[in-house]
Amino acid sequence: MAKTIALFVTCLTDQYYPRVGWAVVRILEKLGHRVEFPEAQTCCGQPFFNNGYMAESKELAKKFIEVFEAYDWIVTPSGSCCAMVREQFHELLHGDPVWGERMEKVRSRTYEFVEFLTKVEKFDASKLAVPASAAGEFTYHYTCHLRGLGLKDEGKEMLKSLGGVKFVELEKSEQCCGFGGTFAIKYPQISGAIVEDKIKCIEKTGAGVTVCNDAGCSMNISGMCNRHGVKTKVRHIAEILAEAMGIRDA
Repeated sequence: MAKTIALFVTCLTDQYYPRVGWAVVRILEKLGHRVEFPEAQTCCGQPFFNNGYMAESKELAKKFIEVFEAYDWIVTPSGSCCAMVREQFHELLHGDPVWGERMEKVRSRTYEFVEFLTKVEKFDASKLAVPASAAGEFTYHYTCHLRGLGLKDEGKEMLKSLGGVKFVELEKSEQCCGFGGTFAIKYPQISGAIVEDKIKCIEKTGAGVTVCNDAGCSMNISGMCNRHGVKTKVRHIAEILAEAMGIRDA
């Protein structure tokens, strides 16, 4: 029996990549689920947490729980924000007599998009193919926070299984892109050097599409590619799957 899924869209996806959120919703609906967008959702608190503002991040964690605890599943297209819920909420609220149990229930129901497709849906993308107009060479950047979620090659293997995709392995694919949220603001020279190395690896692949399943990393990589004239389009796998499933814009 299909369950109700809440889309946790995340701040950067909402503001800069809304088509990714749309694609996630349409895919989940096509798989038979009811998907809702809780309008009261806010930031998960990761920027506060990473900068040591524990009281403020704890309040946002509580807000998140209040907004999402009624849903069977919470699905997000961002590995980093999912990791915040799954890893750091425990640190903030573990043992709390009021919030501890509620936090654990929400943690257990929160999934990154590819994680949900592979671990819950057992989704098989091998019968799908990208449209002929989108076929070509693709490469894949493995974002850092996927490690904390226990994800390895699931996104890459899903991409490789699609018809019309000629996959090109990315050198140093698991190396950080240098974004790190506020790290890129605090240490711009270090961040810039890291992402420059990343786009050099991307350029070597010659791939017309670089798949990156996190909005922060996508912004960082695509921005540096634009500045250095690296001809690749940075996309989320949800966008590619939606096209392969024949889902059109609303």
